[in-house]
Amino acid sequence: MSALRVVVADDSVLLREGLVRILMEAGVEVVGSYPDAELLLADLVEIAPDLVVLDVRMPPTFRDEGVRAALAARELLPGVGILLLSQYVEVAYAQELLSSGTGGVGYLLKDRVASLDELKDAIDRIQAGGTVLDPEVIAQLISRRQDPLETLTRREGEVLAGMAEGRTNTAIASALFIGVGAVEKNVTAIFQKLNLDAASGADHRRVLAVLAWLQR
Repeated sequence: MSALRVVVADDSVLLREGLVRILMEAGVEVVGSYPDAELLLADLVEIAPDLVVLDVRMPPTFRDEGVRAALAARELLPGVGILLLSQYVEVAYAQELLSSGTGGVGYLLKDRVASLDELKDAIDRIQAGGTVLDPEVIAQLISRRQDPLETLTRREGEVLAGMAEGRTNTAIASALFIGVGAVEKNVTAIFQKLNLDAASGADHRRVLAVLAWLQR
């Protein structure tokens, strides 16, 4: 089996050369090394690597050039593996990368790459089409995620529980000693808070709302 073909882009010569050396120790073939994303993208189609390793922040603005290049690489070579490296946890970039399409993807802090075993594991999983996220990135993604069910009022929660029991709006109104109109208003609020599109139809949204309640 031929070695995995990898290209690397990092504006720091020291870090770039160190990364190339570590990658080679991990058993991959480094077929390109670049100081910025523009040069990498210019050669990408011709080289056709299996994996692209990019620093998140590169010239000229040192903001999100690596992320933009990763998305562009996916357009040029659909399915190519992407591994973004960063000095800091930048959750927005991780979210953007994860929604970029097919193919393996990874987002790791640079400190993590110093471990040869962890790097090998990340490369193997990305090559297999999997997702590799730094534990610190995962922790921040979880902390930022708000469960929409937690935004429901007590009454909305009671109405949703009645829906989960298969009750009609009339039956829910009777059980809660409120009017049917009040139940309908609560049902509408539940749909809105759970981001259930009205185009899906009332019955379908009712099922989706109940599923969200049950999965919790």
